[in-house]
Amino acid sequence: MAKNLVIVESPAKAKTIKKYLGKEFEVLASYGHVRDLLPKEGAVDPANDFAMKYRVIDKNARHVDAIAKALGKADSLYLATDPDREGEAISWHLYELLKKRKLLKNKQVGRVVFHEITKRAINEAIQHPRELSTDLINAQQARRALDYLVGFNLSPLLWKKIRRGLSAGRVQSPALRLIVEREQEIEKFQTREYWTIEADLAAQNQKFPAKLTRYKGEKLSQFSITANEQAKAVEQTLKQAADGKLIVVRIEKKQRRRNPAAPFTTSTLQQEASRKLGFTAQRTMRTAQQLYEGVDIGGETVGLITYMRTDSVTLAQEALDEIRTLIGDRYGNDNVPDKPRVYKTKAKNAQEAHEAIRPTSVQHLPDTIKNHLSAEQYKLYNLIWKRTVSSQMIHATINTVAVDMQAGGAENLFRSTGSTIVNPGFMAVYQEGRDDARGGEEKERLLPSLKEGDEVTLLAIRPEQHFTEPPPRYSEASLVKALEEYGIGRPSTYASIISTLQNREYVEMDRKRFVPTDVGRVVNKFLTEHFTRYVDYNFTANLEDELDEISRGEREWIPVLREFWEPFIHLVKDKESSVSRKDVTQEQMDEACPKCGEPLAIRLGRRGRFIGCTAYPECDYTRNLNGDSESSEPETVDGRSCPECGSSLLIRQGRYGKFIGCSGYPNCKYIEPLEKPTDTGVSCPQCNEGTMFKRKSRSGKIFYSCSRYPDCTYAIWNEPVDEPCPTCGWPIITIKTTKRRGTEKVCPQKECGFAEPWETEEMVNAG
Repeated sequence: MAKNLVIVESPAKAKTIKKYLGKEFEVLASYGHVRDLLPKEGAVDPANDFAMKYRVIDKNARHVDAIAKALGKADSLYLATDPDREGEAISWHLYELLKKRKLLKNKQVGRVVFHEITKRAINEAIQHPRELSTDLINAQQARRALDYLVGFNLSPLLWKKIRRGLSAGRVQSPALRLIVEREQEIEKFQTREYWTIEADLAAQNQKFPAKLTRYKGEKLSQFSITANEQAKAVEQTLKQAADGKLIVVRIEKKQRRRNPAAPFTTSTLQQEASRKLGFTAQRTMRTAQQLYEGVDIGGETVGLITYMRTDSVTLAQEALDEIRTLIGDRYGNDNVPDKPRVYKTKAKNAQEAHEAIRPTSVQHLPDTIKNHLSAEQYKLYNLIWKRTVSSQMIHATINTVAVDMQAGGAENLFRSTGSTIVNPGFMAVYQEGRDDARGGEEKERLLPSLKEGDEVTLLAIRPEQHFTEPPPRYSEASLVKALEEYGIGRPSTYASIISTLQNREYVEMDRKRFVPTDVGRVVNKFLTEHFTRYVDYNFTANLEDELDEISRGEREWIPVLREFWEPFIHLVKDKESSVSRKDVTQEQMDEACPKCGEPLAIRLGRRGRFIGCTAYPECDYTRNLNGDSESSEPETVDGRSCPECGSSLLIRQGRYGKFIGCSGYPNCKYIEPLEKPTDTGVSCPQCNEGTMFKRKSRSGKIFYSCSRYPDCTYAIWNEPVDEPCPTCGWPIITIKTTKRRGTEKVCPQKECGFAEPWETEEMVNAG
């Protein structure tokens, strides 16, 4: 029997580490957290210094028993969970359970930490164990207690004042506020018209454009020309003045440098994977976890990247040396800077200053190991590899030129700009993506070789109409960036924040952008009006600062909790009695009911917000927010007829939203969903030919079925994930939400029975 027992979180990680340590070591997995707070009121006791009542998580009890049994035959215990607060907490919870069972007597216990799963890193960590960090444990307990106290006190208040099943959270609610406030900005935005005057030019057999910058001696601003008539008048004046040619009066040449982006942190990896790969934050973290824990790359199982939960942008000296050598060999020594590049973190609340996310060895070239990786593993690893290598390359050198040309005199000037890349430097490997770039990346334009006094042929003058645009809705990438900038939550919790907002139906996705639902708006309005302090961005960030101070041993955790709790619970009790349901779900309007004359109000119903009479139920007048009466005639579907009886089809409003139904109802009961099925991209495990489509049943319930229906009838209720079951290898794992356990990964094969938590405990409790 092995003399040493090593505990990690996941079986995949255990399998990789076992290969490095040999026969003297047994490596077992805890399968995540082993203890959690009792799922009922009183699990955190503010009256008793916030004493916390824990219990063993049911589904992990057998793993704890297996660890206890193995420890009985071992001499030493190494707690090798992840190198962060959550990992420290898992080790501490396991330590406490084993101590309670009196299994630690005469045992050597050590906490070992490593940031990459390579043979060198694992052996070095085993040789240098430390004690459990009380500061990190206290910080995690404080975070867990705060999330519990907010959730167990604020969520029931939402049930009473709005509707059952809602939730509020310390981090989730400020994130919802961001999305709602952006939508309100968009709705309030007033579009303005403006015009630009463009010229099509030619010189030396090359065509190029220019833009009017000065007219009749005045410099043009965005709104100098605001109407078609005005633009046409300017066009005619310039055509006459130019007489078919422009004269070059000034040439300005500059050379600028563009530096590479820093290596990835958790946040920037999530942003860039969203922009470049279309990955959700959750998908990014799941794939990064696989790369970190170990992949068989042809007879050798190795962790391909360093730990993926980090705020740091620094790289170890050993890694820097290897990267610089690879750059010299692969891209030439002239692309290696004289000194390694050093970056500073921009995160507002940077914590646990480990290394940045990087390949454990850049010698594992993406294309050479591609055949050993899944499609998404390859895409993410390739992104991390390129970003890491480019971060240590020389800058790009770009020549820019701006040419001013007069039309009939110095009072009318057109400007044309262009640039050329003299030396691509890091850009030969990687360029960072942009959020909400209008019209995509700026294209490099090469202008003809010109000098002052040259004549340029004027081909055409074109007035171009434009309209100002509202700020864009948040994408996953821009929301993650905003959360980080405001200091809301932690990068490791961003995926959970987003999924919680979606699962609670507070937000929807429209063309990969977040749109608040009516319920989300009402919840946000209630919280911002009555719990202003607790959805304030600065307050949330300051609380994160205090948790960081606890983790560094600079503050005690109980006073921090008490300072938060006392005013919070006082406010909850006050709002419970002073705010009525009507105050929350109704918004008074300055308009009288056309039916009875009583005031109208915007109200929240089962199908969302609508306008209704405040005299209800005596008066039943209602209409949609867009002004249409709810009793108005349904819209006819053009160009189609009922496939069963030939009558016209109508778009009707039902209990679960709009649907298409036969106009011959009730004689013909044909219906079909209005929404088209959406492709999840997950292969059907039954036929292996189709993909799983997200569909809506006649009752409005979401389900997933094969795109080849009716040829293939495979269907499931839960969201499919493109990941093989680790127990039976069935190529689909579904997402299942249970009241007691939260969200789980579940194998759809009944005879298999595999189930495990979908998120880490910190992620589950982030909301």
